[in-house]
Amino acid sequence: MTRKAVAVRREEIVLAALEQIRARGIAGVRAADVAKALDVSTALIFYHFGTLETLVIEAFRQAAERDLANLRAELARGGPADARLRSVLALYGPAQPANGWKLWIEAGAAAMRDSQLRAVLQRLDLRWRDAVVALIAEGVGAGVFRCPDPHGAAWRLTALLDGLAVQVVAREGTVTTGDCARWVEQAMAYELGC
Repeated sequence: MTRKAVAVRREEIVLAALEQIRARGIAGVRAADVAKALDVSTALIFYHFGTLETLVIEAFRQAAERDLANLRAELARGGPADARLRSVLALYGPAQPANGWKLWIEAGAAAMRDSQLRAVLQRLDLRWRDAVVALIAEGVGAGVFRCPDPHGAAWRLTALLDGLAVQVVAREGTVTTGDCARWVEQAMAYELGC
């Protein structure tokens, strides 16, 4: 039997944990289920991550970093601030399938009881909000937006999307992605005068 490189094995474990989180929620994840999915021992899971909580945090961090890579790619496209802001808010919003949002909502719920997860969640979430603040400030500087408080506007817009995501993901059928897009456009008009 050939032993896998540590980085390869850790990545397999993280991906298996993400599948378990998606299927069972963070509270329902067990190291034994992750191990079974990979046909390895539970001891191997703990050897690589120490605790189940550490594995869950790493799984969430990696998934969130993939979302943030999409954000960076969108920001790098260039173009007018209003078009880039719309694209970033669409990327942030609860698109279908909403697997990313399911994970963020799960992490938010678990973070109420886990200070380490809460710190990771807050740090990653701030990167999204900071990008929206920067785009609004850029648009104000270019005369595209009329907004005396880019920071507050960014937080209100992303908070709206946070709440809408819960509706789309957890209360299936109550709010559509079309509703979200329309309401965000109305909120942008109010917040940014565009």
